[in-house]
Amino acid sequence: MTAKETIQQGKAILGIEFGSTRIKAVLIDQNNAPIAQGSHAWENQLVDGLWTYSVEAIWYGLQDCYADLRNNVRKEFDVEIENLAAIGISAMMHGYMAFDSKDEILVPFRTWRNTNTGKAAAELSELFVYNIPLRWSISHLYQCILNGEPHVKDIKFQTTLAGYVHWQLTGQKVIGVGDASGMIPVDPKTKTYDATMVEKFDKLVEPYNFGWKLLDIFPKVLVAGEEAGTLTAEGAKRLDVSGHLKPGAMLCPPEGDAGTGMAATNAVKQRTGNVSAGTSSFSMIVLEKDLSKPYEAIDMVTTPDGSLVAMVHCNNCTSDLNAWVGLFRESLELMGQKVDMDELYGKLYNNALTGDADCGGMISFNYFSGEPVTGLAEGRPLFVRSANDKFTLANFIRVHLYGSIGVLKIGNDILLKEEKIKIDRITGHGGLFRTKGVGQRILAAALNSPISVMETAGEGGAWGIALLAAFVVNNEKKQDLASFLDEKVFAGNTGTEIAPTPEEVEGFNKYIERYKACLDIEKKAVEVKN
Repeated sequence: MTAKETIQQGKAILGIEFGSTRIKAVLIDQNNAPIAQGSHAWENQLVDGLWTYSVEAIWYGLQDCYADLRNNVRKEFDVEIENLAAIGISAMMHGYMAFDSKDEILVPFRTWRNTNTGKAAAELSELFVYNIPLRWSISHLYQCILNGEPHVKDIKFQTTLAGYVHWQLTGQKVIGVGDASGMIPVDPKTKTYDATMVEKFDKLVEPYNFGWKLLDIFPKVLVAGEEAGTLTAEGAKRLDVSGHLKPGAMLCPPEGDAGTGMAATNAVKQRTGNVSAGTSSFSMIVLEKDLSKPYEAIDMVTTPDGSLVAMVHCNNCTSDLNAWVGLFRESLELMGQKVDMDELYGKLYNNALTGDADCGGMISFNYFSGEPVTGLAEGRPLFVRSANDKFTLANFIRVHLYGSIGVLKIGNDILLKEEKIKIDRITGHGGLFRTKGVGQRILAAALNSPISVMETAGEGGAWGIALLAAFVVNNEKKQDLASFLDEKVFAGNTGTEIAPTPEEVEGFNKYIERYKACLDIEKKAVEVKN
C-alpha cells in the first residue's frame, strides 16, 4: 500500500507531541514509517514569576501544527486526511493543570520548568521516603496547599498537558503509566499510583477539609497497548478546524516525552537506556531492580508499559550553546555572508572535536533556569576562563558542548559508579545529535559508554507516540511492547555506535571536576545578576 493509499483508506496513524519549543505531528504508515510531518513553534512565558503556556496557545499551537501536517499531505499526495486509524498525544511531563467542576482551568498551566516547589518536594520526599522532584505534579499540588492558594478546594480534576489534550479530544480522563509516574510515584507491580503514598498524602492534607481525595482528582492510569478512548466529533473539530477529519480514531494512553523517547529509541527493555538532549536533557535507564536508596538527583519513573526507570532530568541543555551559535551567525551576516545554519552548526561542532579533551581548562554553565540536580533554584548562563586557559574556537565550542551535558554526567555518575548499574545499550536522540557523530562522541566521553544513534532518532517523540498508538491497533500478535518494537518497528536496527577513547573520558572527567569545583561561581552569579 502506498502512502497515498494509506491516508485515503484511513490506515495512517498520527502522533503529536508538545515539546518545549515546538509542537510536532508525525503521520506514519502501517510499517511504522513516517510519511508526513507538521510543526508549530512556540515558547513558554514567564507570568507572575511562573513559567506557563496559555490554554489559547496550546490549542492554537495544536491546530496550527495539524494544519501544517494537512497542508504537507495535500501538497505531497494530493489527498485530504479524513480518517485516521489511531492517534497518540504526548507532551512535556509533570507540571500542574487543575480544573474546576465546569472544566475550566483554575490557574495558568505551571510547567515542569518551575522550581518554586522546594518546600513541598522536600516534605513529600521525607514523607514518602522517596525522591519527589520539584517539577512533579504532586509537588505543585502540595505547594499550592502550603501557599494557601484558594483554588485548591475547587479542584475536580488535575492532570498533565498530555492528559489534558487527550481529555479534550476524547472525553476520557486517563493517563499513560509513564506520564502518571511524573505525577506521584507508580508501583511497578500494580502499574498505577503507589497506594501507600496516596494514602499518606490524603492523610497529610486531611486537616484542610478540601472535600476530595487524591484518586478523586487524578486521572485513571493505563499501560501501553490499552485503548484510551476514541476521537469525538467535538475533538475532531478542535484538532482539524477545516472540518475534514472525521471522529472515531482510536487513541492510545497519553504519554510524557520520557516515554515517547524510550519508544523512539527502542529502550523499554531492562538494561537499555536513552538520552534525550535538546532544550532540556534527560537520561533514562531501565532497571533490573530498585536502587539501594533514594537520591535527590535521580527520579524514578516508568516505561510506557510500567517497568522501573532511573531518570536524570536536567532543566537546561542546548539553549546556551544555540545562543552562542546565533552570535556567530550574526557576525558572519555582519560581514555580508549568507548563513546556512545546518552548515554553521556542522562546521563549528566538527571543529570542536579538534580541541583539547579537557576544553583547555575553560568551563561553561548553561543554566538558563534553575538546575535541581546541582542545587540551584535559578540559573545564569556563564562562561568562565582564566588567562592561562587555551582560548581557541575549537575549545570554546567544545566547552559549551560539554556544558550542555555536564549536569547529566553528574547524575549518571551516581548510577554508574555508586549503584553499579549495568547497561547493554544507550541510544541518543534529540537536537544535540543532529550534527552526525559530534554530540554522540561528547556524550560517550561523558558517560564512559558507547552511544548509539539511529537514523530515525531525529523523528523524536511525535514518532514515539505514533508507535505507541500503532501498538494499540496494529499489534495482531499481541506481543509485549519490547517485542513489538524489536520485531515490527526496528527489526534488529540498533543504530550507529560510537565508543569513547580513554583520552576523551579522562578529558571529560577533568572538566567535570573543575565544573563541580566552580559551582560556587554560578551560585554567586545568581545572587548578584538579575
